Amino acid sequence: MRFSCLLSCSLWMFCGPALSMTAWGQKPVSSEVPPSPVAVSRVQEREIGGSQTVVGTIQPARRSIVGSAVDGRVIEFPREMGDRVSEGDMLAQLRTETLEWQLAAAQAELKLREQELAELKNGTDPEQIANLEARMKAATAQRDYAESQFKRMQSLFDKGQVATQNQLDEARSGATSALQDQIAAKALHDLAVRGPREERIAQAEARVEMQTAMVRQLSDQIQRHTIVAPFDGYVVAENSEVGQWASQGDPIAEIVQLSEVDVRANVPEEQVSQLRQGQTVTVNVPGAPRQLWEGTVHRIVPQGDERSRTFPVDIRITNQLENDLPVLKAGFLATLQLPTGATQRATVIPKDALVLGGSQPLVYVVDLSAENSQAGVVRPVEVTLGMSDGTAIEVNGMLAPDQLVVVEGNERLKPGEKVRILDEVDYE
Repeated sequence: MRFSCLLSCSLWMFCGPALSMTAWGQKPVSSEVPPSPVAVSRVQEREIGGSQTVVGTIQPARRSIVGSAVDGRVIEFPREMGDRVSEGDMLAQLRTETLEWQLAAAQAELKLREQELAELKNGTDPEQIANLEARMKAATAQRDYAESQFKRMQSLFDKGQVATQNQLDEARSGATSALQDQIAAKALHDLAVRGPREERIAQAEARVEMQTAMVRQLSDQIQRHTIVAPFDGYVVAENSEVGQWASQGDPIAEIVQLSEVDVRANVPEEQVSQLRQGQTVTVNVPGAPRQLWEGTVHRIVPQGDERSRTFPVDIRITNQLENDLPVLKAGFLATLQLPTGATQRATVIPKDALVLGGSQPLVYVVDLSAENSQAGVVRPVEVTLGMSDGTAIEVNGMLAPDQLVVVEGNERLKPGEKVRILDEVDYE
């Protein structure tokens, strides 16, 4: 009896509010998901340029086997296959100790040459000029004294007084020596006042330039001992290791750029004349998570193979990254839909109707409701792609003309989901 009372009370606690709300006229909240708004287009059947499937291989847009510019021993090799590198990143470092010593000596010599040039350009120090002027004046005074002594001795000798021939000769020699000392002192003073000649300054400038070139040469040699990546890309081959001797020209590593890739295909001569540079081409890559790609004709090589009568053609595709790795990798198989020039009747849909990313491209077909022509349920239909024609693309699959396919909002749909049609989009 007690258990029955407790059960009745519990039921009233949980159900009472809901019953009260219903009693007061409030509607219970619906759990039904509203239909998703979409835009649609109709499947068409019309004439479209004929196409032929051509098989190609994905190649890097750029590839470089980076070699050593100098001889040397590898002391650092920090890269491994698969590493992503940026332009200028070090791939390997060669030993530069001896060159660094030579560079330090050359820089010191350059500093000395620059100071010598600065000294010449600044002219003689004022204190040195004053010192030379004092020496010149002293030499002039000594000359005047020696000349007066010689004249006195000459006068005494001529008068036959106490002066002897030896004394006269000594006085003459002293006067001559004093004159030469005065001339030399005056020349040094005048040279100091005038400053260095232009020729000496030019010679000093030439020595500075020569030493500067030596420093640059040694710096360039040291820089070339660091092997760097020439562009952004990935290391795909290692050709050296720490401790190995690298001769000039030896390969160190191989780098490929995959931000853009080329699909290289050998196109038959009947089709190559239908291609134009910049023309849009649909590319299917079975090995990639996203199979359908759009590329442009990047290069048509005008030299064909005489045996197969095919011409190399490159289709350029902008790649994408996924988990820091390129989605399209070098070596992937790819198929191209190339125009043949003839037209054919085909089933086409807008390119926007395609849902990519799975193992097979698909579209969502809207099965309309019998009660409402603007509502329905979607179902996925896998398709095989053919020739592209502007905004439309040829498809092969379980599609019929006038069927409605979703072109906006299809990326978030799920099979069996209800939709509400907001607009029907025309396409050419």
